[in-house]
Amino acid sequence: MSELHTPHAGDDHAKDDDVVSLLMRQHGDIRNLFDEVEATKGDDRRDAFHRLVRLLAVHETAEEEIVHPFARRAQSGGEQVVKERLAEEKAAKETLTALDDLDTDDPTFMPQLLKLRKDVQAHARAEERYEFPHIRRSTDSANLATMAKAVKAAEEMAPTRPHPGVESGAANAVLGPLAALMDRTKDAVRKAMDKNEGKDTGKGKDS
Repeated sequence: MSELHTPHAGDDHAKDDDVVSLLMRQHGDIRNLFDEVEATKGDDRRDAFHRLVRLLAVHETAEEEIVHPFARRAQSGGEQVVKERLAEEKAAKETLTALDDLDTDDPTFMPQLLKLRKDVQAHARAEERYEFPHIRRSTDSANLATMAKAVKAAEEMAPTRPHPGVESGAANAVLGPLAALMDRTKDAVRKAMDKNEGKDTGKGKDS
């Protein structure tokens, strides 16, 4: 097996109390996983690609649930900024879905992977330039921490360690792996946000 180790958010044991810092670290994780897929072959490549697919799917779903709604409300011109980011994410998901159907040894795999990498990195740069600075300027540390907790809840759906476990099952068979993963991520994010809102107000959902 490969000696490569892909760092991921949490390796440095930093407190995840700032959603922007956490998302920036995830962007780094994604770049590292692309590197690992490109540098490996056979089972190692399949394993690295599996982890990349999971992290990308969960990362983008969390942003759609947390970052984009906040940016739409909080920044001038936010509606257009979010519209552009969603279009980028849609294109990347289409490529990701096509790749997920290929074996990593398929001769068409690497050209599509490189296209996906280019699109994902351009998307990440746009987020870091047009969304993330506005989030920091538009809210306080408590809200940054609340959003970070929700992203962490999503991240738990996609561990970037090797062999994260069996992900097949009835839901995946019906919805497809990516669709099922995104649905579970949405549920985790919404539960985390609801839980934190309850704590912030001193009331639970049933109060």
